[in-house]
Amino acid sequence: MIDRTYQDRVIAPSLLAADFSRIQEEVSRAIKSGSDWLHLDVMDGHFVDNISFGPAIINAIHETNDIFLDVHLMISRPDHYLPRFIEAGADLITVHIEADHDVGQTLDQIKEAGCQVGLALNPATPFSAVEPFLDKIDLLLCMTVVPGFGGQSFMTEVMPKIEEAKAYRTAKGLTFHIQVDGGLTKETAPQAYAAGANVIVAGSSTYKAPCMATAIQEIREA
Repeated sequence: MIDRTYQDRVIAPSLLAADFSRIQEEVSRAIKSGSDWLHLDVMDGHFVDNISFGPAIINAIHETNDIFLDVHLMISRPDHYLPRFIEAGADLITVHIEADHDVGQTLDQIKEAGCQVGLALNPATPFSAVEPFLDKIDLLLCMTVVPGFGGQSFMTEVMPKIEEAKAYRTAKGLTFHIQVDGGLTKETAPQAYAAGANVIVAGSSTYKAPCMATAIQEIREA
């Protein structure tokens, strides 16, 4: 499994954009195309207005493939369901600052289980909301769309927040990744890189591209 320091660019195709009738083949295609991580969006129909998949799918991928599993919990009670995703084989679990839970306690629980820890914030949430927890995390996810559905347009107005995160990380001597998710393509990735992001979640622009390997390379080198 590949993991990298924040200086490197990491491309994480989102399985949400894959053909769900051929999940095993779609996971293999991502790996063969040069993906660093696989991004798995878990939605409960409450925190966001969509439902995707749960621990069983993540466990099936974990048991049959060797790729870093980046699990993004867009759910109302991540603390309640967390043990199931740990058991399923997640390598990194990201929870939302806006969800209904004791954020610090949830982050500690993820770390104690041996998983890497991620914290996400929606476009409307200010960077200041996550500042108290940044010394606990391995990854900060700045959503560049309103979460819940794929195929949305990239929100350039989130870039100042990413710049804040990068500046804070440098000032405090921290090493967390900065991830962006939503509307990322070879055209929009340069803006995210310039602002300070290094982990790119790309769904439609990778899975629906004529050649996934080419798409991943173009985003990485953008």
